[in-house]
Parts: sequence; structure tokens; C-alpha cells
Amino acid sequence: MIATSSHDLSGSIVTSLNLAPTAQGRLDGLTFTVKDNIDIAEHRTSYGSPAWRASHLPPVENALCVDQLLAAGARCVGKVVADEFTYSLDGESQFFGTPRNAKAPDRIPGGSSSGSASSVGHALANFSICTDSGGSTRVPASLCGLWGMRPSLHRISEAGVLPFMPSVSTVGIIADSLSHLDSSMRVLLRSGSGQAHPIKRLLVLADALAVADNVVQEHAIKALETLSRRTGIPVQTVSFSEISDDAYQLKDCNLEALRDMQTLEFQNTVGNWIETTKPDLGFTFSMAYGNVQSFNRQKALESIVHCERLFELINAYLTPGTVICFPTTPVIAPMKGSLNTMDAVTDFYDRTMTITAFSGVGRLPEISAPLLSINGCPVGLSFAAAHYQDEFLLSAVHHLLA
Repeated sequence: MIATSSHDLSGSIVTSLNLAPTAQGRLDGLTFTVKDNIDIAEHRTSYGSPAWRASHLPPVENALCVDQLLAAGARCVGKVVADEFTYSLDGESQFFGTPRNAKAPDRIPGGSSSGSASSVGHALANFSICTDSGGSTRVPASLCGLWGMRPSLHRISEAGVLPFMPSVSTVGIIADSLSHLDSSMRVLLRSGSGQAHPIKRLLVLADALAVADNVVQEHAIKALETLSRRTGIPVQTVSFSEISDDAYQLKDCNLEALRDMQTLEFQNTVGNWIETTKPDLGFTFSMAYGNVQSFNRQKALESIVHCERLFELINAYLTPGTVICFPTTPVIAPMKGSLNTMDAVTDFYDRTMTITAFSGVGRLPEISAPLLSINGCPVGLSFAAAHYQDEFLLSAVHHLLA
């Protein structure tokens, strides 16, 4: 195991830093951490893998997104743990240790941005810059009771971010408050405060509720009813069959589209390096990578067509002024070490990615808000809007939750 800072009770810090702001701006006085698949000049990037870190030279420049934050007045205080090759949603790392879930210490933090959530949850930083493909920002934000946002695909520069799955991966933010999420995200989006547009429709995705545990469903419905009463905005229920004109079910966003697209691209971005380098691999990742190795690329090419069709259908339905809501994750954080059987892993991943793949294939901005608490464990309630409606979504969530 690679040692982290002796002063880091969260177990999230890979490298302690003190990178001063390069200018003043809207992030003056705020601190941030950086997921260890994002470059910091003169520091090797691990990608959650000691073998990757050892075989790659330190970058000369910061990732562009890091420079944006420094130039807006924020201070970088460290690089934080990422799941191995960021190919996980649980946050348990064989090599770097499992970062501590501040709100539920005996439970997993969620991944692959586990260190980002842990560092923010333990108040080591106001926010953390991380990444999201199948839910790697939203899942740890949900399970650790924090604010998290996946922006529209490619709204934020990925220069200096290690390759993963280009067709679905984004840079994201996990933050300790909506205010800090908003200010840091607007810097990365290169947007001003903008004019707030009215919310015309507030929807709840019935299929996402249906795959969640009963207690998560109940708490989500109560939270939305309270929100509706307070704002006077009615909540309408919609099924995915209505969104897709009966062409797809919600689970198809994962099973027929995002999952295969991820695997196809991972074979190119990381698989080739693994096959030629033969690095030491963690046990959990080795099991997942076995699926990559046995994958039939030709049969899976249809997933590219499905991804595009789902993108078109989802965004045609989410007309301007529409916000759609659903539980970020279908469960509270599982206990540490409990995802130790194939049944447990399959249940957690299949149900979670049934929900997270919706914004993935839709290329939607999505914000996970820490609104639900079940037996003392947090669960996020997500709000999403149409592709490239990031600023509208940020303003809408302020309006709904103010």
C-alpha cells in the first residue's frame, strides 16, 4: 500500500500540496483537491495504479481545468485517491487504501472519486475536481452526503486528464455546499452568473424510483412533495417509455448503450497499455478487467448507435425549462467489505448504473443534492436538465432548494 499523509485522517490524500492561486477571482479563499487522474505539474499521476504512476513521467503542465481554478483564486491542497484506473463505483482501493466516508465511517465512500468525496467530507477542502463516466462523481457525492455535479459532456476541457472513456467521461466537482459547487463549476464552464430562466416542468423519473430500495423511494417522494409545496411547482411523474417513445427501457441506457461503450473505449485507452505492460492489478479490478478481455468488439458496435439514439430521444423530451429528478443512487452506502460476492456486486452495480447511465447517455448536466438521510446514512437526490443546460440547472437548483 502506498502511504498517504500522516496528518490525513480521511485516508484520501496521495500527495499533500500547497499550490497558491495564480490570480484573484470568484474562488478567492477556497481550497480544492484534485483526483489522481488529473495532472499536477511535476507530480506523477497514478490513475489509481502504482504501476501506471511508476511507468509515466511527471507532467510538465497542470491540467487546464486545474489552471482555471488557480487563476480564479482557489488554492490546491492535495491530490487524492482514485479507484484503480477509475474503473469502479465502490471506492475501495487495494493499493491506496479506502478513503473514509465522513458521514458513515463503516461504509464505503463510493467511487471512483472516493478521495475527492472523502477529502471534502472531512473538511480538508471546500471542493474537489474529479471525473465522471458511469457515476464516478455522483455516486460518492450521494453516498457521502455532499454536493456533486456532472456537467454536460465536454463542456469542461479534459486536457491533462488521463484517458478513460471519451464518449461519456466528463470533469466534475464534489463540494461542501451548493454555493461552492456553483462558483467552482461556473469557473470551469467559463460562464457568468447569467439570467435565471424559469422552471417550466419539474419531473420525477418513475423507473429510477422503481429500482431503488423501498426506503429510498419513500424518502425521495417525501422530499419532492415538500419541495413542491414550498415552491408551488407541481411534480409530474414520467416513465422512461414516454421519453423513448417505447423504443427503450431505462435499464437499456446501461445494458444496451453506456456499459458496452465504456468497455469498447477502455480497451483502447487503457487496455492496450495493460496488455503490453502486464502491471500488477488489484483483485477487484482484475475481475472487472476479465470482462474487458473477453469482450466481443464487433458485436458491441451497435452500442454506439444506441447511445446516439438515446441522446436524441432524451434531449428531445427535456425541452427548455425542464428539470427531471430521481435518487442519485438506489441504496445507502454498503458496508465496507460487503461487496465480496458476485451477487452483491451485480446488484449494486446494475441498479446503480441503471440510474446513472440516464445522464451518461443523455450527456446531461446532473446535480446530486444531499437531501435524503436513511438510518443516519446519506443518499443524494439528483436534478438533471437537457444537454448544455448547465447554467439553467445550477440556477434551477438554487431556486428549488433556497
